[in-house]
Amino acid sequence: MIDKVVSSLEAAVGGIRDGATIMIGGFGAAGMPFQLIDALIAQGARDLTVVSNNAGNGDTGLAALLKVRRVRKIICSFPRQHDSHVFDALYRAREVELELVPQGNLAARIQAAGAGFGAFYTPTGHGTPLAQGKETREIHGRPYVLEYPIHADVALIKAHRADRWGNLVYRKAARNFGPIMATAARCTVAEVGEIVALGALDPEAVVTPGIFVHRVVCAAREAARAG
Repeated sequence: MIDKVVSSLEAAVGGIRDGATIMIGGFGAAGMPFQLIDALIAQGARDLTVVSNNAGNGDTGLAALLKVRRVRKIICSFPRQHDSHVFDALYRAREVELELVPQGNLAARIQAAGAGFGAFYTPTGHGTPLAQGKETREIHGRPYVLEYPIHADVALIKAHRADRWGNLVYRKAARNFGPIMATAARCTVAEVGEIVALGALDPEAVVTPGIFVHRVVCAAREAARAG
């Protein structure tokens, strides 16, 4: 019997090793797996490379992971905003490395990993410092830059509902990087608000098929247990 539901947040992040590459879903706070990140902090893995759209907001979520100095490098497209003070301080102190990637390229590189592409050419970034040291070529009279896929050891994502097979549906804007990150990681862990019976999810509404998901944890159930 296939059952990808794990009993606790601790079990959900079990086995994540030091030096791992971790994709973390979310666009700002929308779709960020806050409880999984807190569990990862408690788990203790360090020297991590994090792939995310942002570099953390305030003092929670990804910012909390940065604050305890578990992140060696972050690959993202939008590192600075009005409340990114944790990342700002670490970067200025040279305590975290940044690889800045245009947002479309970030999504495309993650998608390329999930699709099994070896590399792809894009015009985005050509003629800017982001293209320095990268192979370029002209295609149909237009310059392009060669970009490589981003693979991950683990993807931590958030969804609205799941079944025990790991099929996922998302809620509105929380469906951002989660679906493509799930395809690009060796192990995908989904934090969900509700786990429903098989057949309760409309197949037409399933965005991430269970084949891409390895562990599911019900955040609402964990919060009720803690309370």
